[in-house]
Amino acid sequence: MGKKKKLQNLTPEQRKYQETAQKHEIKRPVIANCIKAFLIGGLICTIGQAIQLFYMYQFDFTEKTAGNPTVATLIFIAVLLTGLGVYDRFAQIAGAGTAVPVTGFANSMASAAIEHRTEGYVLGVGGNMFKLAGSVIVFGTFAAFIIALILTITGFEGG
Repeated sequence: MGKKKKLQNLTPEQRKYQETAQKHEIKRPVIANCIKAFLIGGLICTIGQAIQLFYMYQFDFTEKTAGNPTVATLIFIAVLLTGLGVYDRFAQIAGAGTAVPVTGFANSMASAAIEHRTEGYVLGVGGNMFKLAGSVIVFGTFAAFIIALILTITGFEGG
C-alpha cells in the first residue's frame, strides 16, 4: 500500500495531523551521515591496519598471522572504551561508522554485559550478552554456510 493511498483512507482530522507531523519532522542529513560513517569507519580500519603493521614489523608476524592479534587488539580497545563509556559517546557522534564488524560487535556484547550485570553473572551477563550479538552470529554463520555450499558445489576453492 502506497503512502498516498494510506493518506486517502484517513479521516480529515488524521490527514491534517499527518500533514502537521510531516511539517515538523526533522529532516535527516542522509548524505552527510553517510560521508561521516564512511570517514569514521575508514579511520577505524586505518587504525586496524596500523596495528597490523606494528605486529608485522615489531614482532615478525607475517601478513596472514598478524590478523589474529590485530583483531584481538581491536576487540580489547573497543571493550575497554565501552567500559569507560567513551565508545557510546563516540558512536553517537560518528554514527554507523563505528559499526565496523569487529569493534561494533565487541561494543554490542560489552554494552549488554554492562547493562545487565546487576542481574547476576549467569542470568544477567550470560543470559543477555548475546541478545543483540546473537542475531549477528546466526546470520554470519548462515551466510558462511551458504557461501561454503556454493563454493563446494561450483568446485571453486580460491586461494
